[in-house]
Amino acid sequence: MRLTILGGGGFRVPLVYGALLGDHAEGRVTEVTLHDVDAGRLRAVTGVLTEQAKDVPDAPAVHATTDLDEALRGADFVFSAIRVGGLAGRAADERVALAEGVLGQETVGAGGIAYGLRTVPVAVDIARRVRELAPDAWVINFTNPAGLVTEAMSRHLGDRVIGICDSPVGLGRRVARVLGADPGEAWIDYVGLNHLGWLRGLEVNGRDELPRLLADEKLLGSFEEGRLFGADWLRSLGAIPNEYLHYYYFNREAVRAYREAERTRGAFLLDQQASFYAEPSYASWDRTRAEREATYMAHNREASGAGERDAADLEESGGYEKVALALMRAIARDERATLILNVRGRGALPSLDDDAVVEIPCLVDANGAHPVSVAPLPGHATGLVSSVKAVEREVLAAAEGGSRSSAVKAFALHPLVDSVTVARRLLDGYTAAHPGLAYLTRK
Repeated sequence: MRLTILGGGGFRVPLVYGALLGDHAEGRVTEVTLHDVDAGRLRAVTGVLTEQAKDVPDAPAVHATTDLDEALRGADFVFSAIRVGGLAGRAADERVALAEGVLGQETVGAGGIAYGLRTVPVAVDIARRVRELAPDAWVINFTNPAGLVTEAMSRHLGDRVIGICDSPVGLGRRVARVLGADPGEAWIDYVGLNHLGWLRGLEVNGRDELPRLLADEKLLGSFEEGRLFGADWLRSLGAIPNEYLHYYYFNREAVRAYREAERTRGAFLLDQQASFYAEPSYASWDRTRAEREATYMAHNREASGAGERDAADLEESGGYEKVALALMRAIARDERATLILNVRGRGALPSLDDDAVVEIPCLVDANGAHPVSVAPLPGHATGLVSSVKAVEREVLAAAEGGSRSSAVKAFALHPLVDSVTVARRLLDGYTAAHPGLAYLTRK
């Protein structure tokens, strides 16, 4: 079976390849094609994969190319993990937003909108090429903002594109751990949009164990989300939010922490990864990866007084490569699985239309991912999900038609911007920072 990875020079590709090395079952991936627009990064990552594979006799063969069409032909699965504008683009997104006093995180708020405006046209072009050159391939989208990009690609690929994120998986594992449950045996009631969802229940043997967690102050303080949001707020919600909801529930504190920081997250990663790519090796990649994970959402933890990530939380991180491989195996081998994925909801979330991509439990088999109908979200969550989905739709409209007014509307309608004047200044700032946004010329 052949797997193509778009963004094959990306820093996290060795995680995917490492997971493939551990798969020896029939029907496994035997060939990996890496595609990237940056030949230097491709060489660096290919070298790391070679080191990883040196003691594995049946390691998947690795090929690298800068030709998109060559990469897509003959693919059975396509992992799309591109980063339009690179980490320099992410760092610019953060700076422009913070200069206006709003959040510039890469998937949330102004930064997420800017990243989406840059990425959607490229992702749509990829979807069209896949449809032309590999119509039977399944596309697994890693590219952020994952829900938005998956919805853009689904307009051309239908249900053959599925978005993944490791945040819900990591959250479910952490909650299961503190409750003494096996994550593989628990049903996780999780629903929302990508980076905007809530764990509302964790059922073991027909019994919801979440109320026991919410009633126990010590247990709530024993894992990352409990420390990040605080026990009182979690009890008020009656749910455990995805960690990215900290940007919404504690927005002023998060913005202040980001503005006071010596460097933004994007700038930190840019410097950190530049060192790796300058002298690539498996050892330097592994050191860089460990530092990256330990410092994840550090500004938010500082703002909330949550402290550093502890070893248990790091061990229970989702591992997006594991989610991707579980999804791929379920489809390729018809090994039925239940996974939290980004798919067209088909009415599973009543407040949104059928084509809206949502993040929700799905039953997966050889025919793809089938969303499970869930109970409606409470009013406050429904309102937030509806608002952010409306913003995503404006981003898609802007990208499709080159509409500057739709782009301004996307910024202005976002709950973390809430100002038309600031929205116009943001778009001006992003257009100046990113030549790739020059397509937004139509009123």
